[in-house]
Amino acid sequence: MTAKTSTSKKAETTTAPKGLEDVTAFGQSNIDAFTKASELATKAAEGINAEITSYSKKSFEDGVAAAKDLSSAKTATELFEKQSAFAQSAFEGFVAQATKMNEIFTATAKEVTAPIGERFEAATETMKSYTV
Repeated sequence: MTAKTSTSKKAETTTAPKGLEDVTAFGQSNIDAFTKASELATKAAEGINAEITSYSKKSFEDGVAAAKDLSSAKTATELFEKQSAFAQSAFEGFVAQATKMNEIFTATAKEVTAPIGERFEAATETMKSYTV
């Protein structure tokens, strides 16, 4: 009985460090995934900020150009036509930009959550191996 208990404890002693190494490695992989996701989110935020800044600048410039154009109108009819054309152009530009931003946000969300999703999948697979 002593030999059997001794052998059992020896097996536990050799597998415990391996288990601890596995847990540590898994935890480090989780930290790496969150770091990667944070880096991707930061990069995406910079890109989104640049896109918003670019659109705002263009929109402002278009507004200034439209104001100059409106001030050159000779009749109320001409003013109305120019104003309507500008409003339509501004609306179409806004819709196009909103669509573009939606695509950027969707792609960013997928990209940023991918590393974390991979860790959830790894955790699920690890848990399955313990329950089988």
